[in-house]
Amino acid sequence: MRRFIVIATVGLLAGCLIGPDYRRPAVDLPEAFRYSEKEALDTANPSWWLQFQDPVLDSLIAEALDNNKNVKIATANIEYAAGILVQTRAPLLPQVGYGGNAARQRASESNATPLPPTLSNPQTALSLFAGATWEIDLWGRIRRLSEAARANLLASEEARRGVILSLVAGVADNYLQLRGLDEQLSIAKRTLAIYGESVRLFELKFMYGQISRMTVEQARTQYETAASAIPQIEVQIAQTENALSLLLGRNPGPIARGRSIYEIALPAIPVAIPSLLLERRPDIVQSEQNLIAANAQIGAARALYFPTISLTGNYGQASAELSNLFQGPARTWSYAGAITGPIFTAGAISGQIQQAEAARQVALLTYESSIQNAFADVENSLVARAKIAEQLQAQERLVSAAREYTRLAQLQYDGGYSPYFTVIQAQEQLFPAELNYAKVRASLFTSFVNIYKAMGGGWIAKPTVNGGTS
Repeated sequence: MRRFIVIATVGLLAGCLIGPDYRRPAVDLPEAFRYSEKEALDTANPSWWLQFQDPVLDSLIAEALDNNKNVKIATANIEYAAGILVQTRAPLLPQVGYGGNAARQRASESNATPLPPTLSNPQTALSLFAGATWEIDLWGRIRRLSEAARANLLASEEARRGVILSLVAGVADNYLQLRGLDEQLSIAKRTLAIYGESVRLFELKFMYGQISRMTVEQARTQYETAASAIPQIEVQIAQTENALSLLLGRNPGPIARGRSIYEIALPAIPVAIPSLLLERRPDIVQSEQNLIAANAQIGAARALYFPTISLTGNYGQASAELSNLFQGPARTWSYAGAITGPIFTAGAISGQIQQAEAARQVALLTYESSIQNAFADVENSLVARAKIAEQLQAQERLVSAAREYTRLAQLQYDGGYSPYFTVIQAQEQLFPAELNYAKVRASLFTSFVNIYKAMGGGWIAKPTVNGGTS
């Protein structure tokens, strides 16, 4: 009965945990975001980038998730954190080891006191033993450290999710920008060809005295203006391809193309996006796990005020002869208990507690800040998407008006009612309007990417390394 009472008492004491238990802080969350597309239908596509309906983009994202170095680094960090968790939990269980000794020694026989005749010289000593140690976690110090290590592991997993999300968004953003630049290059080359034909015709008219040299040079000025725009766009294309290649884990080089900027599908935005979806955003979850770890460290630090109880035991064989090492008389064993505790530490423990409490306060403020920043990101991306859509409609009307203006100016010039300068003025408005339209259309697609990134993957399933869902 006494043994049962002792075991029960130790078990009850082992259930004690020093320090505060974690409670999620109350955060004021709005029910929904202000800017949402009322006319759009809700959707639940398991992989949001598939909504663009471009197989080449899908393959590029899959390649990036397989080969990107940052994803591999983040995965290695998870393995590192998992190893720390295993190491931290280990003292909760007895630690068992083994050892052995073999020695042979000869004593000097020239001493004043001779050796007894029964004592052999030299002497042999052999021992083989197994031992166990166990720190009884009465105050929960090891369990608090394990709680912190587990939270750090989960934080590492969320950091990896954040890397994956940023990678997918980066690939999609660069690809969509690349397709926009491709369209700008196509517009510039098409315009250059039209201007080149005008220069050729005007040079022929000048040769036959039908127009002045000034008209020819005006046309040539237009041509060279379009020609100078092409290298600038080609530089941007090359830089975007190189940036995309690095995201894919490749050396800089060309990138395959899929649908044009006019063929890529526009995703649908839900009618009302619930703000609770932000709870799965990687940086928010990571901040909360960091807060949990910091909270657990307070308990681990406070437990240092209490005594540490350790049990040790050894069992083995010891003999002077190898043949007798495993005989019964050679058996040896021992067990012991030890208790240690602080009396005066000159602030060493209180300083650790102060550090842990301050670290928890920092983690709490970081957690709250990450939530506020997340709401700002989503609000900004939603309103940007709405306003870019309005800008695109206005830009489309501008291109239509500029084309009609150019057509009418050309008719007036051909009929002899206006100088060619009027045509130049019209064309000088049409060319940048068409370029800007392609640019704004690409920006509209990237605004969807920003929404998904701001929401931690949107309202759909989370991306994983193999491009599936989790």
